Amino acid sequence: MSTISPARRLAYETVRASFEQDAHTERFFREAADRDGLGGRERAQAQHLAYGAVQRRGTVDAALERLADRPVRRLDPPVLAGLRLGLFELLFSGGTPDHAAVDQAVELVKASGASHAAGFANAVLRRASRESDSLAESLLSDDSTPESAAVAHSAPLWLAQMWWSELGADDARSLLAACNEPPEPAFRVNTLRTDVDSVLKRLRAAGVDARAAASGAPHAAMDHKKRSGSEMPLATEMIVVEGQTGDLVPEMVAGGELMPQSLGSVAVVEVLGPQPGEHVLDLCAGPGIKTGQVAARMGDRGEVISVESDPGRAAEVAAQAERLGLRSVTVIEIDATQPGMTGFDRVLLDAPCSDLGALASRPDARWRKSPATIERLAGVQARLLEQAKAALRPGGTLVYSTCTISRRENERQLDAEYSIQLRPDRDRTTGFFIGRSRRDDAGNG
Repeated sequence: MSTISPARRLAYETVRASFEQDAHTERFFREAADRDGLGGRERAQAQHLAYGAVQRRGTVDAALERLADRPVRRLDPPVLAGLRLGLFELLFSGGTPDHAAVDQAVELVKASGASHAAGFANAVLRRASRESDSLAESLLSDDSTPESAAVAHSAPLWLAQMWWSELGADDARSLLAACNEPPEPAFRVNTLRTDVDSVLKRLRAAGVDARAAASGAPHAAMDHKKRSGSEMPLATEMIVVEGQTGDLVPEMVAGGELMPQSLGSVAVVEVLGPQPGEHVLDLCAGPGIKTGQVAARMGDRGEVISVESDPGRAAEVAAQAERLGLRSVTVIEIDATQPGMTGFDRVLLDAPCSDLGALASRPDARWRKSPATIERLAGVQARLLEQAKAALRPGGTLVYSTCTISRRENERQLDAEYSIQLRPDRDRTTGFFIGRSRRDDAGNG
């Protein structure tokens, strides 16, 4: 009997927790890795295997049903988890010899108390090893229909069908493929504490491959005409880190000099355009990433009211404001769908959504959503929009944003004078929808 590596044991636990206990993959992995004291290369390997096996469940399950000649629902959960992990490693992770991947997966099945199925697991995985090239070719090469694309790109069939209908076949295929690419390694420089040039100089001196993400903000002076944007609004305080972050990047994040934030997320505040001295409302603020950017863009002069109903997330907003050195931020813990706030120059509603534009960075998100999720959230978004519009002073500016790609949650929610839909395949960032409108002098949104 061979010894199971700590990395594979943790990956196996994470896969089981994700699909058997409905645990959030990232949260479970982080807590379990900290519990086990796993760090460095072992932690990185465990994360790669766990996140990959969860994200690629659709493709792996299709392969498994062919190899085992039975539906996955008939397999015992501990056996299914071991097979999912082993098949992911065989089909998508080339750093391990096939015999080692098979052996470790079988040992995990045995250790889970399913020794009776060890022979079955061994046979399935050895067949997968022998047929890996032809298996990958048959599963991954055809995305000509929503059905085949759902398998090739590991997506729920309903999602492939929705994007096929809303975007067309070519864009749907491109977007589905991008959902399996690594998330973007972008950071916002806290210009209240440092500047981009100083940060880049320090990072490069420490051996970190970093560069400025943009040289300007092309949408800083957007007119009032109703139109859709075709270029992503860019911010000058963004940097991109390629490869390893080393110890310095986490230190700078902890010290409030850097904030992990996607270019798409930053674009939301670029469209909002807050100015020093203004009265700004961030209506669904948790965890506070955009609140911090708004305050920094205002030079910490004015007032930013951050509303968050969840106590834990409200505490995150407050802690982040303190870490970033912000004095203009006030956190209010209330239900944002309730009326009462008025007179704001600008209101940001970054609404709860189906997160379909962020699937690359959240391995289990695609398996947690459904058409019913979208419909439920659309109702919440509509109620929040009513309060956001009411909170504006006459002539004030509203920006409505989501990190999803769904017309029901985006274009159909807001009659915007300006809107843009970002996409990970085209813009290499989170798929944010951003819409902007103004309240007229009569108080109409």
